[in-house]
Amino acid sequence: MKPVSGRDFAKIVERHGWKLLRIHGSHHIYGKPGQVVRLSIPIHGNRPLKTGLLAYLVKSAGLQESNLQ
Repeated sequence: MKPVSGRDFAKIVERHGWKLLRIHGSHHIYGKPGQVVRLSIPIHGNRPLKTGLLAYLVKSAGLQESNLQ
């Protein structure tokens, strides 16, 4: 899986219909109308997200690895 920063991943999920609900510290909380799932995306500058966290967020958002490019 290609490394992606939290800031870039946030832009990707926004393009797929997710809305920023609130910000708690450095974590941006996203939700999507009609879904109970909430995504907590850490925004730490341009540092890439760890592989396991990125895989979890991609799965939770209903995206695929091909959407990250």
